[in-house]
Amino acid sequence: MTNIKFYVAALGLVLIIISMSTFTVHERELAIKFKLGEIVETAYEPGLYFQIPVINKVQKFDSRILTLDTPSERFLTAEKKNVILNSFVKWRIVDARTFYTSTLGDERNAITRIASIINNELKGEVGSLQIKEVVSGERSNIMQKVTERADMKTRELGIQLVDVRIKKVELPPEVSISVYRRMAKERETVAKAFRSRGEEQAKQIRANADRQREEVLAEAYRKSEELRGNGDAQAAKIYADAYNQDRDFYSFYRSLNAYQASFSNSSDLLVLSPDSDFFKFFKQPLLK
Repeated sequence: MTNIKFYVAALGLVLIIISMSTFTVHERELAIKFKLGEIVETAYEPGLYFQIPVINKVQKFDSRILTLDTPSERFLTAEKKNVILNSFVKWRIVDARTFYTSTLGDERNAITRIASIINNELKGEVGSLQIKEVVSGERSNIMQKVTERADMKTRELGIQLVDVRIKKVELPPEVSISVYRRMAKERETVAKAFRSRGEEQAKQIRANADRQREEVLAEAYRKSEELRGNGDAQAAKIYADAYNQDRDFYSFYRSLNAYQASFSNSSDLLVLSPDSDFFKFFKQPLLK
């Protein structure tokens, strides 16, 4: 029984020594091996490695992309107007030795340094732009320039700056009112220009429509007069032909039409001389 306890204790001691003498580096980690406080190795691929207990010490860092939300800060634009920017940063550790020597391996120190670098870069970039450029059109350019410049500085910390994104751009209340008024005035100017061009085009369209209307009416009048003239000519020709065929009958026929038109109403009254040619066929009703 005593021997069994001894073997179990020995096995446990061996397992403890083995566990203290080995360490594992995962795909998402970077590792540093120290020997009595001095860095001796950093280039570790994922796998199992050995160390000397007590003499060696291993510290690991997360190599995945991390996110840093920076607090909202006020920045001055080129015309000395305040804007409030809220941003976040994507970063990761790429050099374990440099990261440890520059931040003592403390992620909080790294976050403080990154936030300070981003703040300074944003301050410089926003300070070179007008407020309307920051609010409306230049946000992507700001993020790209800040990312490139800040990454050059964070490399000195063993950190790669993957991306900087501006989440929100706000104006202080005292600035918002003046900016909105100026924007409204600009939009009103644009609207007036559009209305002016619209009225001008409307006048041109109406003038063109009136001209086309007059042309159509003139052409219709011309054709109607032409048709009327042709009709009158044909009527005159028909009358002339009828008259030439039998002048007495034609005269009689026209007189009858005149009698019918003159005496169509019982209340009609004509004052004529009895010798008038109008009563010629009353005197001589028979045709010769």
